[in-house]
Amino acid sequence: MSEETSPVILVHGGAWEIPEEAHAAHIEGCRRAAEAGLAALESGGSALDAVETAVRLMEDDPTFDAGRGSFLNAAGEVELDAIIMDGRDLNLGAVAAVQRVRNPVSLARLVMTESEHAFLVGPGAESFAREHGMPICPPWELLVGRELERWKAFQAGDAPPAPAFFTPHGTVGAVALDREGNLAAATSTGGTPNKLPGRVGDSPLVGCGAYADNRSAAASATGEGEALMKIVACKTACDLVARGLSPQQAAEQVIALLAERTRGHGGLILLDPQGRFGIAHNTSYIAYAIATSGGSVRAGIRYP
Repeated sequence: MSEETSPVILVHGGAWEIPEEAHAAHIEGCRRAAEAGLAALESGGSALDAVETAVRLMEDDPTFDAGRGSFLNAAGEVELDAIIMDGRDLNLGAVAAVQRVRNPVSLARLVMTESEHAFLVGPGAESFAREHGMPICPPWELLVGRELERWKAFQAGDAPPAPAFFTPHGTVGAVALDREGNLAAATSTGGTPNKLPGRVGDSPLVGCGAYADNRSAAASATGEGEALMKIVACKTACDLVARGLSPQQAAEQVIALLAERTRGHGGLILLDPQGRFGIAHNTSYIAYAIATSGGSVRAGIRYP
């Protein structure tokens, strides 16, 4: 490209009925992730570098359902899923049901760059991490007391039934545009509380939990995975941008489609090659932050 593009990064930290006492932590976690991603972009890093940096930071933050702090499945185990995608050539890497990796988004990128495959799961993904020198951690390092107590309540039958949008969905994600005009997306999650062992939602599925294409847009989704995958939420949003809709219009249409066709709840972030962005959700809250060239950062818990 003859002219540099102004870099942008947009992140989300889940769309659900986020309790008021958790608002500040969600906003600050998203803000720090967006700032770190922007720093990567402004130092000459790629969009891939930026989304990996931002998502790693949120995986390390126990506020979110990704990496450390993830929900426990019905067997009392953490199982992590992640995806990363490059808008330049549609290259991607994804992992699912990993239990001993602190930063599954980095393992997903390793799958993309160091293997002939796009998606590895479970023990096979963990073996791949070991073979390529990625640190392996004991599962208890990913556990926080809040989630242990939540799991105990489920096992005791004390967890009250609630509408789906009340159920925590603190999945994290990021989309970025770099100075070369390239887009990238990444999403990471610990899934849903008390899920069946081996359950995989939308997050690591290409086109569902994330998608990036320089010819259209980059997207990351959060919410009810079983509903989001039915409408291939992120690819659908990117296709709408390619057909002429603004990112905001496309995001809103996809969330409307989610509700109409599946009665599902969730949220979506979207960024196009011009740096225009969209955020939409049909839950009470979505945690987000957007950072643009020059250090401008906007973070919030509800959009608009």
